[in-house]
Amino acid sequence: MKAARILTAAAALMVGLIGAEAQAEQYRLGLITPPPHQWSKSAVTVADRIKEATNGRVEILVFPSGQLGNEAQMLQQLQTGALDFAFLTLGEFANRDADYGVFLAPYIVKDAAGARQILKGGVAQKLLGGVSKFALKGFGWGMAGMRQIVMRGPVASVADLSGKKVRTVPFAQELDFWTRLGAAPTPMPLPALYDAFANGQVDGMQIDFEGTWNSKYYEHAGAVLASNHMMFPMIAVGSGRKWQTVPKEDQAVIEKIMAEELDGIVGAYAEIDATYLDKLKTTSVPVVNADRAFFGGAVDLWYQSWREKTPLLKELEKEAAGL
Repeated sequence: MKAARILTAAAALMVGLIGAEAQAEQYRLGLITPPPHQWSKSAVTVADRIKEATNGRVEILVFPSGQLGNEAQMLQQLQTGALDFAFLTLGEFANRDADYGVFLAPYIVKDAAGARQILKGGVAQKLLGGVSKFALKGFGWGMAGMRQIVMRGPVASVADLSGKKVRTVPFAQELDFWTRLGAAPTPMPLPALYDAFANGQVDGMQIDFEGTWNSKYYEHAGAVLASNHMMFPMIAVGSGRKWQTVPKEDQAVIEKIMAEELDGIVGAYAEIDATYLDKLKTTSVPVVNADRAFFGGAVDLWYQSWREKTPLLKELEKEAAGL
């Protein structure tokens, strides 16, 4: 009887030890894109790979579609340590330091392949390291597709954009670009965009082909302008405060897998852009090609202004010229 009790106690102890070993350290990763978006899919892949590489020791829970708040709220959570990781656009950074908006330069690159090279360059690395001043840890750069334009009505020339309410993200550089075109840039959270476009609260949007198709914005569109007029970087960051508490061996795994998957996101967009453009061409919505000349003098005036406001733009232009 005594032996049986000893065996039972030993078994209970073993179960407890196994349970302790199996208990994962959980972290949260937030982003604003919906589940079908490449950023969200890659975030899930990052979480799966890290869990496997750490034998279940590290578990990252992914919260897409702004479930943890908008980007301003997520940034604040990162800074306080309430959120561990996030994939963010540059809006909140650019509004605190204009240098983070230089990647919004119109036609700085011609396509996603060019964007991939720029995001490996010196300016990108300088800005990645600079997030420490926001109490963040920078992991690397991703991107969404090149920016295109989707409008409710037909568009034959840039004059057809004048006075139109165009959904943008609240980058000063992006807002300035649309203001120079005579449009009314209208910042709006991504989850609210479909209804706003469907009911006419906004007349159009700056978006990529992927989002246009997956979110079915084309259902209410009168024209899609294939312009490739801007790149749209994403920056993967972590809470500086929480990062200090992550064991070194886990830090190494997270950094390695983050870097690999982020480069995979950027590398995928040449094909993603082409695939979704082909899909949009199967709809009844006209796809209109629009190059730099389409926008008239607005692009040149934008550069004249922002070279003075952000001298780092000149450095980025030199890198782009060498591609």
